[in-house]
Amino acid sequence: MPDGGDRTVLFDTHIWVWAVAGDRRLRIPSFLHALDRWTSSGRIRVSIISVWEVAILEAKGRLVLSMNCLEWVQRALSAPGVALAPLTPEIVVDSSRLPGTFHGDPADRMIVATARALGATLITEDERMLAYCRTHHLDVVTPSRPR
Repeated sequence: MPDGGDRTVLFDTHIWVWAVAGDRRLRIPSFLHALDRWTSSGRIRVSIISVWEVAILEAKGRLVLSMNCLEWVQRALSAPGVALAPLTPEIVVDSSRLPGTFHGDPADRMIVATARALGATLITEDERMLAYCRTHHLDVVTPSRPR
């Protein structure tokens, strides 16, 4: 699995949740090796929009966390190698003007725009985001399948 080289990586929301939970879907030796490198070099980013997505999913009962949502978020963001990527006016505007055709999910649009602004490799398993990124030249990695 290509691992983003020496670039910053931006975790899509589900990748962040899976990584925190130690989900079996990420127990792929090449991904775990890359995760160790990203962690030790402090290159993992999580968009603030992912915090919002986790809170919404938890409030709707679509995500069950092991503790209070805010406590989970605070602990997850304090993990070694992880930093929060804020939304900036540039990211928000870019999310509304992504090149080509991209679906209307505002959270996905902001995550893609954040990766673009950071020059980061997006880590996702979302098929629509994978297809878009590969077509529009945004570096993307999926843990389960090599490019």
